[in-house]
Amino acid sequence: MLLLDLHTVAPKERADAFHHALTDDSVPNDVVHENPSADMHARMQLWRVGGLSLFAVRSSGFEVHRTDRHVRGHRARPVVSVSLQTEGVHHSEVDGRRTLLGPDDITVFHELVPRVYGWHGDGASRSLLIDADRLGLPVRTVVTAAARLRASPLYDLTLAHLRALTRDAARLEHDPGAPAVANATTELVRALLLSAAQDSTAPAVRSAVRDTLLTRVLAYARRHLGEHDLTPERIAAAHAVSVRQLYLVLGEAGVSLEQWLIAERLEAARRMLADRRYDTLTVAAVAARCGFAGPSHFSRRFRSAYGLSPREWRAVTR
Repeated sequence: MLLLDLHTVAPKERADAFHHALTDDSVPNDVVHENPSADMHARMQLWRVGGLSLFAVRSSGFEVHRTDRHVRGHRARPVVSVSLQTEGVHHSEVDGRRTLLGPDDITVFHELVPRVYGWHGDGASRSLLIDADRLGLPVRTVVTAAARLRASPLYDLTLAHLRALTRDAARLEHDPGAPAVANATTELVRALLLSAAQDSTAPAVRSAVRDTLLTRVLAYARRHLGEHDLTPERIAAAHAVSVRQLYLVLGEAGVSLEQWLIAERLEAARRMLADRRYDTLTVAAVAARCGFAGPSHFSRRFRSAYGLSPREWRAVTR
């Protein structure tokens, strides 16, 4: 959902529009623009994925200042933001510690802690907003962990997951698996913070990583359904587990990976064939886009699953 595009706002009203999009009476902040003139530009988008909010902004330089006064005046339910810097060099300041942030950094802020955050020149970020109550960690634990996230062995795993999640937010928003993805993401972020704040071998950390593996595996597979090299070996490697462990987790959930992939690919193809936006694609092209090796194999599988050939199904939906 598009929240704001300053190109549609009169130049003299852009600063107020930007401020209104980032703050309100219940969540106060100060916003300082690097160049508060006609050159100011910004585009903000928001998606909801299974109860989580994903927020994207691309803009000219600015800083958000959240002071002790703002924290005292905070009346909404607090959230913890988990951000990736997708363009530019960003900076933050929390507890007197100033940090430069790049594309390989995860940035975590708790709304009940004063901070400064922003960037110079053009920049962009994508943020995941998690209800602090849902995360269930004390404010001080979040602040302590945020200062040393890279000390956690879960850092690279979480970074890869967040990149995929924020990149595919629009597609995931209406996916039936979105609630499970949201739960797995919350648990993974909790595990990262606990790991960074304390011993990574703590039971809570190991449990969160283990319990979210199935959901993360299935979400990963859905994102890559159209790729012919989506093998068990590739899926296992992407999640830092062995193929044996992958099959063990799937087996415990009663999931046959091969049959699950076929069913998901068939359902994706069924939706495409019923969608007029893809009318220019042949049945063979739809099959290829959905990860099938050839149109004949696809047609046999489709008829077996739905009782109609792909062409018959496309005609019926018309």
